[in-house]
Amino acid sequence: MTDAIYPQVRIVPERFLNPETVEKILNRIATTEGVRRILLRGQNIPPTVPHGPARGKPNPHPMKRTIQVCGQDVELQVHVGFIILELENRDPIPALREACDSVFTEFSYGLQEGRFMKSEATLSDYAKYGTEAEKDIIGMTDPRSKSGPIILQGVK
Repeated sequence: MTDAIYPQVRIVPERFLNPETVEKILNRIATTEGVRRILLRGQNIPPTVPHGPARGKPNPHPMKRTIQVCGQDVELQVHVGFIILELENRDPIPALREACDSVFTEFSYGLQEGRFMKSEATLSDYAKYGTEAEKDIIGMTDPRSKSGPIILQGVK
């Protein structure tokens, strides 16, 4: 893989986030100038119970909700543990830190800079999208997912 040409930041809260908190932080991040991509990482919330006596029945998980981000409905499919961002340059980092400070008031968080997303197409990307995959979705593929990525119109 080649080196990523865009800086990447990972926001790591000290606990898993509730849907209300995810909605607040995503609305602040999506309206920040210079954010290219947002990736939510966490534990998968399956739509049906995968095993046990209730196997196959709907999963009434309290963290699986639909939230509003930039006026668009987004269904959370993971219990968000951390957020990975790809930026156009390093200029938005102070604004992101300020957004995190205003949302994460009851617990601490870490803001890490590094390389957290893939920068070239992987075998999973080819299997899911083919050879004509858009560059913006590279590294954001879950091969088991039946749905594609959610595209929000932020500041641009």
